Amino acid sequence: MSAKWLLVLRSFLFAILTHLATFSTPIHKAPAMNGTNVDRLALLAIKSMIKGDPQGLLTSWNQSSTDFCQWQGVTCSHERVTHLNLSHGGLIGTLSPSIGNLSFIRVIQFSYNSFSGEIPPEIGRLFGLRDLLLRNNFFMGNIPATLMNCSNLQVLNLGYNNLVGKIPDWIGSFSTLSFLSLHDNILQGGIPNEIGGLFRLRKLYLYNNSFTGNIPATIMNCSNLQVLSLGNNNLVGKIPDGIGSLSMLSHLSLHDNILQGGIPPEIWHLFRLQTLDLHNNSFTGNLLAIPPTLHTVSLSFNNFGGKLPSLANGSALTLLGLSHNYFVGSLHNLVCSNGVNTIEFVNLGYNQLSGVIPECWEKWSSLKVLFLNDNHLSGEIPRTLGSIPLLQLLDTRGNKISGRLPSSLMNLSYIKILQLGRNNISGIIPPWIGIKLTMLKILNLKSNNFYGNIPNQLCYLSHVQVLDLSHNNLSGNIPRCFNNFSVLSGKETNLEVQFSFSFDNGIIIVDDLLVMKGREDTYGSTLGLVTLLDLSSNNLSGQIPSELTTLHNLQSLNLSRNQLTGEIPNKIGDMKSFESLDLSVNNLSGELPMSLSELNFLSSFNVSYNNLTGRIPTGTQIQSFNESSFIGNKLCGAPLTNDCVHVDKPDTTSDQKEDGGSHKVDWGLIISITLGFIIGFWGIVVSLMLNISWRSHISVS
Repeated sequence: MSAKWLLVLRSFLFAILTHLATFSTPIHKAPAMNGTNVDRLALLAIKSMIKGDPQGLLTSWNQSSTDFCQWQGVTCSHERVTHLNLSHGGLIGTLSPSIGNLSFIRVIQFSYNSFSGEIPPEIGRLFGLRDLLLRNNFFMGNIPATLMNCSNLQVLNLGYNNLVGKIPDWIGSFSTLSFLSLHDNILQGGIPNEIGGLFRLRKLYLYNNSFTGNIPATIMNCSNLQVLSLGNNNLVGKIPDGIGSLSMLSHLSLHDNILQGGIPPEIWHLFRLQTLDLHNNSFTGNLLAIPPTLHTVSLSFNNFGGKLPSLANGSALTLLGLSHNYFVGSLHNLVCSNGVNTIEFVNLGYNQLSGVIPECWEKWSSLKVLFLNDNHLSGEIPRTLGSIPLLQLLDTRGNKISGRLPSSLMNLSYIKILQLGRNNISGIIPPWIGIKLTMLKILNLKSNNFYGNIPNQLCYLSHVQVLDLSHNNLSGNIPRCFNNFSVLSGKETNLEVQFSFSFDNGIIIVDDLLVMKGREDTYGSTLGLVTLLDLSSNNLSGQIPSELTTLHNLQSLNLSRNQLTGEIPNKIGDMKSFESLDLSVNNLSGELPMSLSELNFLSSFNVSYNNLTGRIPTGTQIQSFNESSFIGNKLCGAPLTNDCVHVDKPDTTSDQKEDGGSHKVDWGLIISITLGFIIGFWGIVVSLMLNISWRSHISVS
């Protein structure tokens, strides 16, 4: 090889060595960010977007602490964040997009907080995410489209938020998803057919949204489905054929939709089914029998008809709701079945059931709530109803029940609500109601044929909030001991908003039809706050007891259409909670108490057709009522058009008002007195003089 080529080769090798030496020289730049530092900064960014931390959940999350794996709610594996649990922390703020930098995270649990804003699309970068739980927050906007990248999701819970839009079609691509909950949002549109591709799905909660259209038949492909909950939407059509293929189904809830047609017979053969909730739809058909595996059957507010179903031996049923349908015939088929010993709740109200109530209630050993109201039931209240040891509510309103109250009912020591109104029950009100049923909160005996006095023993019902004895034939005086009612007097203040009974699959809210504020309304969700005493339309006499004015928590008092006499108690203005007061059509007399002007919450007032006199007290509320509230009396002043005639009182002040303050002299009176005095004086003098003269004459003779 020539020297020339050696020189070229040496130059080439030198250039290569120089190049290598250049790249091997250390570069003094910022070190590359490792994964652990990325996680730490992501967590701090999440904290920076949280503006409220009432429980101090993030106190340990600070810049000075480098071991973020020890921070509260953080779980790591190999120094990378894999679980982040900030549930039930009351946190307030938005979710930082930096959540997408936690690339090793598997579980995010932010439920039961107050996060708002949109779910950041960066969450779609978490390819290994398995569980995403954001329920019970205030997230809004659409379900982020990037979420489809999280193909390993097994649990997706976004319930109880403010999400809008539709369920995306790509939801069917989550081949490993077993739990999907989007309930209680503002989602709309149809349930996509693609949801049938979730072959591993076990629980599907879509209730309380605005979904429309039919239930997709493809759901029947989700053969592992255990819970299907689509209630309170706007779904139409029928229950899809093939639902019998969901052999694992234990909970089927389609309530509050616009579904129709019959219940597919195959539903009754789902041997794992425990809850069937179809209430408030337009389903039709008859019920022959209820399978023994079912625990809850809620079919109220539909168009079912025919006779009541029977229950087989070994039935596990605890709740049966069949109200507001068209069931006919006798109660016997159901009530006298052998499989009733586990039932805790029965609602057969608002049907067309007839005949007598059978004597089979000794079998109902677990029953707590019984509604038989608004049917065509007749005969007497059966004696065996008193053998239900745990009964807390008995409602037979609106039937044709007659006879007297059986004494066996005194055994219902746990009863809180007894509603027997609008029947033909007669006899006296038994004193044992007050002695034995001391837990009563509602006693409604209105519109029956009870007669006699109101027993003083009712005063033992210290917890009573609603006492309605109106429209009967009761007589005598109003008991003075009504001031023993501790709730109505305000001594007991732990009132609940509603009267409700909790069961495994929900809450039953009790309602009552009451006359308040001059009209009859149904009170349900707020019944627990109502305080009412209604004795109207009876033959009660005597005075209104002054003791009633100590019922400071009473909202409505109705004593109208009786024969009450005397004056309205002066301290009636002490009843500051009054919203409704009706004393009309009695024989009350005297003036309206001035204390009425102190009732600031009064919205209904009626004292018409009594013998009241004088001026209507001045007050903001009193003057706001119509004249009809006062007619039939001798009252004057606003709001009546007849003004009161001014009458001066005979005091020294009024005597000085005329003639510029000088006394007006009655000269006629003075002259008459003077003349009378003179005539009388001289008459006596003349008589004496004549008498002396006559005596002198006798003596001389």
